[in-house]
Amino acid sequence: MIAERLKAGLIRHRLLIGAAAGALLAVVLLLAWLGSNLPISRALEPLPSRAIVLLDAQGKPFARRGAYKEAPVVIAALPAYVPAAFVAIEDRRFYHHLGIDLLGTARAAWVNSRAHRTVQGGSTITQQLAKNAFLSPERSLRRKGQEALIALWLELRLSKDEILARYLSSIYFGDGVYGLGAAARHYFGKPPERLSIGEAAILAGMVKAPVDLDPVDHPAAARRRARLVLEAMVETKAITPAQAEAAARVTIPPARAALPVGGYFADWISPQVKSAFDGAAYGEVRAPTTLDSRLQRRAEQAVARGLAEAGKARIGQAALVAMRPDGRVVAMVGGRDYRRSPFNRAVQARRQPGSAFKLFVYLAALRDGATPDNLVVGDPVTIGGWTPSNYEGGGGRDLTIRDAFAQSNNIIAARVYQQAGGPEVVRAARDLGIVSPLREDDATLALGTAETSLLELTAAYAAVASGKMPVRPYGRPRTTPIATADMDSAERAALYDLLGAAVEEGTGRAARLPQRAYGKTGTTQDYRDAVFVGFTGDLVVGVWVGNDDHSPMNRVVGGGPPARIWRDFMASGLKAGLIARDRPPEPRTQRPPPGEPEFEQPEPRRENRVPKWLRRLFGL
Repeated sequence: MIAERLKAGLIRHRLLIGAAAGALLAVVLLLAWLGSNLPISRALEPLPSRAIVLLDAQGKPFARRGAYKEAPVVIAALPAYVPAAFVAIEDRRFYHHLGIDLLGTARAAWVNSRAHRTVQGGSTITQQLAKNAFLSPERSLRRKGQEALIALWLELRLSKDEILARYLSSIYFGDGVYGLGAAARHYFGKPPERLSIGEAAILAGMVKAPVDLDPVDHPAAARRRARLVLEAMVETKAITPAQAEAAARVTIPPARAALPVGGYFADWISPQVKSAFDGAAYGEVRAPTTLDSRLQRRAEQAVARGLAEAGKARIGQAALVAMRPDGRVVAMVGGRDYRRSPFNRAVQARRQPGSAFKLFVYLAALRDGATPDNLVVGDPVTIGGWTPSNYEGGGGRDLTIRDAFAQSNNIIAARVYQQAGGPEVVRAARDLGIVSPLREDDATLALGTAETSLLELTAAYAAVASGKMPVRPYGRPRTTPIATADMDSAERAALYDLLGAAVEEGTGRAARLPQRAYGKTGTTQDYRDAVFVGFTGDLVVGVWVGNDDHSPMNRVVGGGPPARIWRDFMASGLKAGLIARDRPPEPRTQRPPPGEPEFEQPEPRRENRVPKWLRRLFGL
């Protein structure tokens, strides 16, 4: 009986030894697998893409995009109190455990149960490194097991200082900042090697809650937390009580400018900038742009004033884009309020330009031999079942091309489109840079029914201002010019004549300035969109107002709020010397008294000098 018991006990003993050996072998194999698969230096690597600071045309930062990380820290190069601050508040037994601190975990559980909330964490610095560098943020028992195994492997593979260096080089400090090197420069404007005791305590205290303990946004909370860090440092004998008392009075100046992440221009240009500075690297890159912050401020103010003055016009949104004649974008407003809606209505929205499209219709006529003084029949016309009407209704008045353009006469624009031909109108638009879909067989194109963006439309007007076509808008300084063609000088002069008449005596009178200005209004059906696009001096500006849901406004036309916003912005830029001065507008011939013909008949031409499109129009 006794022999059988001894035999059974020996069998159990052997089974236990076998199980323990198997478990040990499994752990060894698992650690070996971890060692062959885990990228040991991942925490030291730069972020996938560099942080970008966007600079305006004067070299001043105006936006910051992306996360910021500096080169890894070296523990031996830091003052002893810097790593001691993190060890004191995050893992006091860091130098005495093997990655997993059972005693610390039990103590944290006891403290949290008594406080009925989470007061202390049980994870060691090694476990935090394992979680941040190698695991997802998932909360589960499985992930905690993985974290413990990786922590054990890190402790067997690296020295304590190597683990601490990787931890300090990769933890998050809020505001898109990763690692102690970046945090020291971001919050205190110095390298981590020059941090004071108080500054080290501020940064060590942030690890628990980087957003809520941000020393710039929440200085009081950050100071309270820093005092806890200093007390812990005294308890661990890293500093003396006198040093802690002196360090508690640390000041917190924001070292880096508090730059916004977004903005309409920043959103538009950032993809282009990122593609130019692709690849992982430490630090941040400062990227110059074409934005003129002085004009940008004036653009935002003009849009805000224009919307405020609109009153009961039911205008929900507005957009403005300003560029130099070569396409260099210097200001952009994509909506009423970026924080409420970052959707960029100057670039992303595609709306009908209305009569602002007539620029291309009349360019096609000019190319066919027309001149601003040619008279066009104003009788109603039907094209393929479509009969256009004028804003004020009626028809029948014969007008010169100049006056028809200035008054935005729809019937005559349709006649000109019919005679010049849809393909030629589309070709004129393409030559000036319009790339949006256009239908050659759709006569309503004459009144601007094809959708385009405000940026694209403004660039087309910039082609007239510059005499080069097409003009491609750009927001980063160009190193190489793009291929363009010179606009015919006579055609350009005629377009200047038409655009000047529209401002001085036509639908764009609200945009008049003390110097020569050129532009065109546009209003779409049911008052859903209203635009004014034009130029003066060396600036080309487009303004749009409307509603995101395409609902009608209260009889808002392009010669109303858009033209007034345009004038307000231009006048402000001229006063500040940001727009080139030009000659004042030339006075035009006074209108004849009532009862006399409103328009002079053009001087008779010989038949062989009459343009072919005009001969077709009159059946000559």
